[in-house]
Amino acid sequence: MNARLPPPRLPLRLLIAAPRGFCAGVDRAIEIVERALERYGAPVYVRHEIVHNRYVVDALKAKGAVFVEELDEVPDGVPVVFSAHGVPKAVPAAASARGLDWLDATCPLVSKVHRQAERQIDAGRHIVFVGHKGHPEVIGTFGQVPEGTITLVETVEDVAALPFAADAPLAFLTQTTLSVDDTAAIVAALKRRYPQIAGPKAEDICYATSNRQAAVKAIAQACDLMLVIGAPNSSNSLRLVEVAERLGTPARLIQRGSEIAAEWLDGVETLGLTAGASAPEALVREVVAALGQWREVEEETVVSAEEKMIFKLPRQLVA
Repeated sequence: MNARLPPPRLPLRLLIAAPRGFCAGVDRAIEIVERALERYGAPVYVRHEIVHNRYVVDALKAKGAVFVEELDEVPDGVPVVFSAHGVPKAVPAAASARGLDWLDATCPLVSKVHRQAERQIDAGRHIVFVGHKGHPEVIGTFGQVPEGTITLVETVEDVAALPFAADAPLAFLTQTTLSVDDTAAIVAALKRRYPQIAGPKAEDICYATSNRQAAVKAIAQACDLMLVIGAPNSSNSLRLVEVAERLGTPARLIQRGSEIAAEWLDGVETLGLTAGASAPEALVREVVAALGQWREVEEETVVSAEEKMIFKLPRQLVA
């Protein structure tokens, strides 16, 4: 009697979202640390993770970067870089007071929000800020203006609970890495309750966040499962998981290819793959290789937008 052969493994159709991975702000931040190491030599200190990705952080550590959470952990006489998420004004002021050489790797699109906050306060308005409590970008933005002049909202329900009168002088700003759909609902609620509220001329959610969410929307409904490469503390990566799930597609956040379990592919004919703005393309290729352990992979890249944004480096690094 012949033994029954196992059924043939079907090829795995892999839809890879584009744009994905590094944005211009992340590219710039990493290059700042690398150029600082070339110019000053190791160690170069970095306050907070330069971007929210362990692979990137570990690669920079291997080159001589030292990551700390607070400025008082930085010894005298060494350069320090501030992360892409932005820092309160008090941080560079304290660095200057100590005579430290410091470099600001804040994403220019986050810096734009900081300047908008200053202008709204100068105009006599109280700021309602849409964001996630405790996120470094939120902490950095709050630190641009006097205490008590900015209030955080995270949900439509938070808008309903605001204590301001209907005619109060208000402005709204948002974190750059939020859900496009959620933020639109919160802003709509703000405008209904406070019709005179001032807002930015263009939305604060950055182009990369918007593009990566749109890229997921373009493929999610054709997929049985969506994998998002990103860190658990990466706001923009978490939003990509939510986008897929809201379209009815199960989604998992992973940091490395080694986290994938074979059983995840049971019943999956079409798999979607994307990467948050802090995840390098090397991790995308690592995930594709990991999938190849179990199935023949047929890749297809689905392009929904082209990105050509480039940000200038700090003048200290280009002289």
